[in-house]
Amino acid sequence: MTAHLLRVLERGDGPSRRPPPPGHRRRTALDERTCRMICPIASAMVGVCLTGIGLLHVTLALRARQTMADDLLSIDALLFLIATLSSYFALRVQGTTRLHRLERIADATFILAMLLLTAACFIITYALNG
Repeated sequence: MTAHLLRVLERGDGPSRRPPPPGHRRRTALDERTCRMICPIASAMVGVCLTGIGLLHVTLALRARQTMADDLLSIDALLFLIATLSSYFALRVQGTTRLHRLERIADATFILAMLLLTAACFIITYALNG
């Protein structure tokens, strides 16, 4: 009985340990799923941005025009890279505090990069049609 009580106290399972907040396991699992979704999508979007830059340079060289869309796509590729790396490292860390912090960084940079990509698409559309 005493050995069992000592093991419980060493593990921290005793009555002094606070119970985890409701939904704790579910929130950690949801965050991991979000990171698992952002990582491959954001890395694919880096390739989309680089392809867009290449196609834009070829098209604009033929028309002898300049636009800032390739600069936006370059910044966008960096933002998608940040989202990819932060979601990757969020999957690799052990602590939930770091997981949540890195997951928020991945979310924010992914959404910002998607908005920037949309703006670049509008600029490209009007630069090529104008």
